[in-house]
Amino acid sequence: MDMLWSGWGDPAKAAPLPDTVIGLLRDLLGVEPRGGEPVALEEIRVPESPLSPAARRALLDAVGDEAYVRTDTETRIRHTRGKSTPDLLRIRCGDADDVPAAVVLPAGHDDVLAVLGACAEHGLALVPFGGGTSVVGGLAPERRRPFVALDLRRMDGLLALDPVSRTATLQPGLRAPHAEALLAEHGFTLGHFPQSYEWATIGGFAAARSSGQASAGYGRFDEMVLGLTLATPEGTVDVGRAPRSAAGPDLRQLVLGSEGAFGVITSVTVRVRPLPETRLYEGWQFASFEEGAAALRRLAQDGPRPTVLRLSDETETLIGLAQPDAIGGPGAQQSAGCLAITGHEGTAEETAHRRERAAAVLRDCGGTYVGKGPGERWAEGRYSAPYLRDSLLDAGAFAETLETAAFWSRIPELYACVREALTATLTEAGTPPLVMCHISHVYENGASLYFTVVSAQGDDPVAHWAPAKHAANEAILAAGGTISHHHGVGTDHRDWYVREAGPLGIEALRAVKRRLDPSGLLNPGVLLPLD
Repeated sequence: MDMLWSGWGDPAKAAPLPDTVIGLLRDLLGVEPRGGEPVALEEIRVPESPLSPAARRALLDAVGDEAYVRTDTETRIRHTRGKSTPDLLRIRCGDADDVPAAVVLPAGHDDVLAVLGACAEHGLALVPFGGGTSVVGGLAPERRRPFVALDLRRMDGLLALDPVSRTATLQPGLRAPHAEALLAEHGFTLGHFPQSYEWATIGGFAAARSSGQASAGYGRFDEMVLGLTLATPEGTVDVGRAPRSAAGPDLRQLVLGSEGAFGVITSVTVRVRPLPETRLYEGWQFASFEEGAAALRRLAQDGPRPTVLRLSDETETLIGLAQPDAIGGPGAQQSAGCLAITGHEGTAEETAHRRERAAAVLRDCGGTYVGKGPGERWAEGRYSAPYLRDSLLDAGAFAETLETAAFWSRIPELYACVREALTATLTEAGTPPLVMCHISHVYENGASLYFTVVSAQGDDPVAHWAPAKHAANEAILAAGGTISHHHGVGTDHRDWYVREAGPLGIEALRAVKRRLDPSGLLNPGVLLPLD
């Protein structure tokens, strides 16, 4: 099943907002219905494919069948950009000027090498395409020449499983639920559950340094990767022959997070863990975000660390927990406080022991146990936020997310600066926002902050958001945060990544790019600016 072309995921899972919520959006944020449904797919006009007959023949030779070189309008539209709010707003209005020239579906590593060769020969750029879930412009290359979208869906297998070493080798087009199902047949799990879980792919996780909602227990995806294979225009790179090595710099880390700029990941070897016998999710209430963050820091640094550990600020807690008719009422925010979610997985005995020890720490830090209900509701609805965004867009609201991370000592300043940048910029534009935040991932030395912004759309929603996003990015760097913790760089963050990495660091990456991709055909302008 393909993802909804004009929104997120399965359209059957999207639901219109209740009238009470629409009324609140109107009264609190000035949101007014904009009218009209998204343009029908069949009404969108796209430029004729610029693929030459010779280039088409070369691509056909590479993948062996006309069914796997597609230039029809619908397929090209479905491979246009990603799923950021500006991406969706543009496509909903029928803006598909930057469609790929063709969509090519390879069956394996050798096919990918052949497609890269054909693109180099015929002056085509190439963008690897997994689940299409990028929210930072990772699928929107600089358009100095026609490009091909390399759809990896046919490369969706479990290539090898080593139960002794607890490793699995997976193909890049394997979607996360299918990967979990294949591993579960052997009693294992990857344990990687980001919000994009239902649609994102293994290759995408590696290319963007994804982090799942159970990262406190299972780790980030880049921590799971033990080896990988990369197809480049200059040949094949295989890295990772042992769990750890002192044989020079770890080239795995050069490929992880490279977003298709250096090559196409064609297989990933990851560590897997036994399926847990028990999963337990609970809620804890704290009087303030500061108090809750201190509790999370203590667990992250001194243990026991739960599998899932996250904390919503006062605003996010209020919006998520209160009844609609109580939102904004006298004393409502003070009574709401901040909600933390903990999750524990493993054997029944291990889970009970870790849960008891973690609960003692949370109580000692001022937390109040509020039962399993909040945790179970979070677990049931943890993949629903993108659908809510679609409903907000339908109602005339603007909704977008951004994230960052920093060392613990910088988290308070980072939180305050990003909130202020978003609030001030959007208020000045005449659309005062609702800014919510949660700590989404924790480490011994720091944490990630995940912001959600809701406002009226303004006259031009894409132009309306651009200054706010710019201000937030500036605030992140000024407060000592990283420009992205898990969404990736893409074109949205590229210029700030350049500043974060520094001139010499970027020149070193350019040297790698020139060696592996001398004609610059791979995802041009994503990750690194064009020369």
